[in-house]
Amino acid sequence: MVYRACTEDFEYILKHVVNYDLVSATDKFSEASNETVSAILGEAGRMCEEKLSPLQRLGDLNPAKLQNGVVRTSPGFDDGYKAIAEGGWVSTSADPQYGGMGLPLTITTAVNEMMASACLSLQLNPLMTQGQIEALENHASKMIKDIYLPKLISGDWCGTMNLTEPQAGSDVGALSSKATNNGDGSFAITGQKIYISWGDNDFSENVCHLVLARLPEGKPGTKGISLFIVPKFIPDQFGNAGVANRLKVVSLEHKLGLHGSPTAVMQYEGATGWLIGEPHDGMRAMFTMMNNARLGVGGQGIGAAEGAYQHALAYAKTRKQGAVSVAKGIGTILDHADVRRMLVTMKADIFAARSLALATAVSIDLSNASNDESWKSRAAFLTPIAKSFGTETGCRVAELGVQVHGGMGFIEESGAAQYYRDVRVTAIYEGTNGIQAMDLVGRKLMDGGQAAYSLIEEMQATIKNCPADFSLMAEPVHLASEALREAISWMCEQKNINDRFAGAVPFLNAFARVLGGYFHLKSASQEGRTGVRTKLARFYIFNLMPEYIGLLSQAKQGCEGLYSFSADELLEA
Repeated sequence: MVYRACTEDFEYILKHVVNYDLVSATDKFSEASNETVSAILGEAGRMCEEKLSPLQRLGDLNPAKLQNGVVRTSPGFDDGYKAIAEGGWVSTSADPQYGGMGLPLTITTAVNEMMASACLSLQLNPLMTQGQIEALENHASKMIKDIYLPKLISGDWCGTMNLTEPQAGSDVGALSSKATNNGDGSFAITGQKIYISWGDNDFSENVCHLVLARLPEGKPGTKGISLFIVPKFIPDQFGNAGVANRLKVVSLEHKLGLHGSPTAVMQYEGATGWLIGEPHDGMRAMFTMMNNARLGVGGQGIGAAEGAYQHALAYAKTRKQGAVSVAKGIGTILDHADVRRMLVTMKADIFAARSLALATAVSIDLSNASNDESWKSRAAFLTPIAKSFGTETGCRVAELGVQVHGGMGFIEESGAAQYYRDVRVTAIYEGTNGIQAMDLVGRKLMDGGQAAYSLIEEMQATIKNCPADFSLMAEPVHLASEALREAISWMCEQKNINDRFAGAVPFLNAFARVLGGYFHLKSASQEGRTGVRTKLARFYIFNLMPEYIGLLSQAKQGCEGLYSFSADELLEA
């Protein structure tokens, strides 16, 4: 399967849908003009097509292995990583002071999605490093920045994050890893971490782990956790990888998918590390990395969806099965109405999710460039929606891709199943989608819904100014935005937080569905009445967006029905 980078789609969305012009108009990002962005996306797209796409199946069929304590990566991954690092694609948004490009996160989001489409297993590596770079930029001492940032930004060193332990998953505060002061500015880190994506590799000079651990005086729970950088090889006086640290890969997980990405169990035995940020304030520093990763993981879902869509479309164009009398038919299963339904659904959902991810990145860029609190609130509100909807879209589209293949989709040789196996974990890691939804109706509505209402008001102002030719599409989007307004009010009125949590996932999904309709409407109104994007918008608004009605009904049911069951009753017929 040959992947084709969707650079034209990215450029169209940036120009016509998500107001990227506001970003390039700031002093901070004034050099990131449309022309510059077009050139960057084109170059990144070629790299993805030529260097990464051929590795997609290789990584699945030849998984990373642990041999005599050393991780051996999949064939070709060393050259693929070299292409990423030498092209500067690890550090597109990193600080130029340390060698980064200093580009908007919006551009990084687009590039990362293309890399995920081409080879998700390998793309996960630079995504982790990007998050570590941002955490160090915001929280590390000058000494740590001077040593680590140039190496991470160049791609000579890779970064990971270590949160999870066997007994401490989403409840990070239950961790047992310990840190003791060595008296020389460093700390000894002891403990075990699991599910560490790209915990080791055989193609970078060093692997740097951000590890959460508790100092002896640290309080129980998340407020007593500190963050440390713990390198595989301790830097020498010149800042180069020196002697081996006291850490090791215990084992690699046997996973449903992402076989080319080694997920490690890491053991730290008095390993030397250095504090990042203030003592007992590790979660704040780690959240910088996690928030970066949440948008990135949403992009991974969209990338996998794009790959699955292109794979399914290529199959549908050539597979002959049955005869259908249809205008402009091509004599393959693409003529069948249900196959056409699945493919158009896939394409419409990808556009909605991609627009949402880029709109979130634009909000983050504007908050960083202007320090405007309203953009910070917008970015915070959109991030859990973008993560959840992006990954759900990935799972849903990849599953449809298997269905388009019919029986061949269940056969591994077709390659269709790999997209589903690879993308499934994205709905779980960096905070499950249920946690994202709880965050949305909890912390993100602590402002009384102000950020959410502001978003709806912007949507309605745009709808009001929509050309008259698009009124038939604009009206249902307006009605949907009003329904969201009522649901936000309902959520904010609930005194029992479990009443919010019980409907959190459908509420988030409804919000995403309506935002998708809004982005499609903006796209269509810029293109004209008969364009392909307008046809796609019409399909989404009338076929997919109406799901919000049932979702909001679920969202407002409260928790009584859930907790009316006893534990034993859940086992009864």
